[in-house]
Amino acid sequence: MYDRIKGFRDFYPGEMSSRRATTDVLEETAREYGFREIGTPAVERAEMWTDKSGDEIVDELYSFEDQSGRHVTLTPELTPTVARMVVAKQQELSKPIKWVSTRPFWRYEQVQQGRYREFYQTNVDIFGSSEPEADAEILAWAADAMTGLGLTGEHFEFRISHRDILGGVLESYDVDIDTEAAIRAVDKSDKISQVEYHDLLIDAGLSADQAAEFADLIAEGDLEAVKAFADTERVTAAVENLQNVLDAAEDFGAREYCTISLETARGLDYYTGVVFECFDSTGEVSRSIFGGGRYDDLIESFGGQPTPAVGVAPGHATLSLLLQRAGVWPEEEVTTDYYVLQIGDTRAEAARIVRDLRNRGHVVETDVAGRSFGAQLNYADSINAETVVIAGEQDLENDEVTIKDMESGDQTQVSVDAFPGDLERPTLSDFE
Repeated sequence: MYDRIKGFRDFYPGEMSSRRATTDVLEETAREYGFREIGTPAVERAEMWTDKSGDEIVDELYSFEDQSGRHVTLTPELTPTVARMVVAKQQELSKPIKWVSTRPFWRYEQVQQGRYREFYQTNVDIFGSSEPEADAEILAWAADAMTGLGLTGEHFEFRISHRDILGGVLESYDVDIDTEAAIRAVDKSDKISQVEYHDLLIDAGLSADQAAEFADLIAEGDLEAVKAFADTERVTAAVENLQNVLDAAEDFGAREYCTISLETARGLDYYTGVVFECFDSTGEVSRSIFGGGRYDDLIESFGGQPTPAVGVAPGHATLSLLLQRAGVWPEEEVTTDYYVLQIGDTRAEAARIVRDLRNRGHVVETDVAGRSFGAQLNYADSINAETVVIAGEQDLENDEVTIKDMESGDQTQVSVDAFPGDLERPTLSDFE
């Protein structure tokens, strides 16, 4: 026996059916918004991450040297990959570029609730628009996807902020501050103690009094108070942009799910403007469900022309925790429309019925293991077959088959020519 590797998961058919139903809602909602599906490689050059974050990030990657001596890694996130793709065909692509994809990623990190070393995300991105409507459309897609999964405003909220508000307030202090380190401290503020949070702000360059003042100001989330405290062009423009995004979100139907939360910072350094995170409204799922935001400088940093961008990436592991908590996780079971049961030498006619039903788009199984009548019926029950079509030698001699409703146990004989006949989805009730 071989053990499964820590941080990786197996998905058996029941759970996989729930995951597929969830993914279908996310992707179908994206298609309704005009996002086009892309496919991306599992392996990229490790330099795409080490050049931006330093060699120490290798400890978090599944990286290795391939047979050609290249330093490569299993992709830990999608954003650098789509940036590379945009740069490669920037002049050919119609703007705005709206892409969606669902795929696995890999990070070598501590395994905990909702966090694995192999994980799945649906990434939704818009490239080529700096308008507030692009940010609002990402929020609206996320809101529609969540409600499409059966959630309501009682189940989730989007905590929204702007990186330039944080950066502008920090700049207003007349001291040498590591702004990115301070913003990363804000991003961690709800996961650590207040003392640890203040210590991180002090390490970033604030005095103890300034750290306390900054933390209190940000925690209040009062945009007017922020503008009064840091009366700078950067802060004023950021507050205006945030308000414009929220106004557009109102028109797009997503404003009711948004709460201004200046402590929402997103730890990744490439975020440049509006950022947001989705949380369980009850707090039972203690960590962020997913997050997103604007990253206007990333395409240029990959060698492309300046291209504004905004996106979001729901992680399926944390999303499933929220759906389960809210009681709307799709049922973990397999379903089957028809099972065609064979008795004796009836394969040819059974196969004809199977083909006719499958051509109508139904899920159909039949015996491929030479089993007895009882074994086939038990199997049909195990796969939740709604209707069993019994093709027996005696029935066929009379040009009939038996139709059995598995829920009620009722059955009847019908003409072979009448099944499925012209009916799109024939069941027992059609012949009673």
